[in-house]
Amino acid sequence: MKKILITGGTGYIGSHTAIALLEAGYIPVVVDNLVNSSRQSIDRIREITGTEVTFHEGDAADKTFLSHVFEKEGDIDGIIHFAAHKAVGESVKEPLKYYDNNLNALITLLGTMREQGVAPIVFSSSATVYGDPEQNPIPEHAPIKESYSPYASTKIVGEMLIKDMTKSGAKISAISLRYFNPIGAHESGKIGELPLGIPNNLLPYLTQVAVGLREKLTVYGNDYDTPDGTCVRDYLHVMDLAHAHIAALEHLFAQEAPFYDVFNVGTGKGSSITELIGTFEKVTGVPLNYEIGPRREGDIAVCYADSTKIERVLGWKAERSIEDALRDSWRWQKGTHSSSK
Repeated sequence: MKKILITGGTGYIGSHTAIALLEAGYIPVVVDNLVNSSRQSIDRIREITGTEVTFHEGDAADKTFLSHVFEKEGDIDGIIHFAAHKAVGESVKEPLKYYDNNLNALITLLGTMREQGVAPIVFSSSATVYGDPEQNPIPEHAPIKESYSPYASTKIVGEMLIKDMTKSGAKISAISLRYFNPIGAHESGKIGELPLGIPNNLLPYLTQVAVGLREKLTVYGNDYDTPDGTCVRDYLHVMDLAHAHIAALEHLFAQEAPFYDVFNVGTGKGSSITELIGTFEKVTGVPLNYEIGPRREGDIAVCYADSTKIERVLGWKAERSIEDALRDSWRWQKGTHSSSK
């Protein structure tokens, strides 16, 4: 059984990917500094899978810590790198924090990989690298635009770093996965997105309004050039995204280093925020208190994936619907709310 190191593995996407790895017969080793997540994720992973999970608390940017993890674990067969700050708005206010954390963690990891002789890495990138796209759906060969946020810039530079490492002749094979908009939760309702403090993403803010934790949801702008005036995004179930990482790893295991490629991860379909709210109300039967506010600086009108390449090359495609994602998010939110009372 192959052992996979997951940096940022107690976070939203990382924890769901750990579950998917266990179910696929891999051994996940989780690294996280718990800055924006909880050790409780490890307990939830164990509860869902019935399997103990190795967890090392520490910062992926700390070379001494990371080297210790590699030495203690012995043979690590591959890496999935999630560890990064991810709030777009916060990154605009605190650019140094984002450049320092996101890039130093990746640089340290790549250096340690080279020293340890570990080749495959799947990098958590983002559709934000496309900026305001010239076409939709967006293919991987679309131009990389000057970013709207330091967060997006760290993803652009991160991809460049990895690509340059492979060009240098380093024995590293890598895939960057450009996510669109992950939502949802594990179907068990035992694990989902639970950010510390006020959520930065539409979900789970929406579900927190629905359950009564927050007063109302603000939809930022209804005057965009879209069918209903609200922004259109590609909403992807987090468990489908988790399985995309496994498909990427398995492709990398079949490649000879150095190797590098990039894939979009999305459904290939855009849904507006108004449509998302309507679908949530339909599948849950819960009316949502929301208001229309002014546009936010940096928001783009339409962004959704051309997902043909990942299906053709990796054999992956989204299996779950937006209804499934919203239903699972609501199940998770209700369970979390009731258990906190």
